Amino acid sequence: MRNLQILVVDDDDADALMISEALEQSERPTTVERVADGREALDYLRREGKFAEARRPDLILLDLNMPRMDGRETLAAIKTDDKLKAIPVVILTTSGAAPDIVSSYQQRANAYVTKPFGLDDFESTVRQIDRFYREVATLPGERPLA
Repeated sequence: MRNLQILVVDDDDADALMISEALEQSERPTTVERVADGREALDYLRREGKFAEARRPDLILLDLNMPRMDGRETLAAIKTDDKLKAIPVVILTTSGAAPDIVSSYQQRANAYVTKPFGLDDFESTVRQIDRFYREVATLPGERPLA
């Protein structure tokens, strides 16, 4: 059973904690790393600076509204980088605005999910994303079972 590597890119400490806790409840091993903005995410993904030993994530959960470098810029940078663009990126944000949704898909987001407000709904949503990428989707580098 392979350990799923998830990178959470979110500046909100409470949301990042709820995501981590929801993923810890998974039946399969999960490693969750978190960075607080797009610049840190790119450093992590490119293994630069303090992230020189970072492991390539299987999945990125990306918030849109962050300081320094927001999720929109981060998504564009990931999806135009030949070494990173195959990593699935799920936008997980509070914004339900149509322009944000359309723009995210135009920038090649793999999914767009609006964060629910209630704790139970939030954790359920994160578990559904996790379940989909574990049980339904085949991730880059994985082989389908024969």
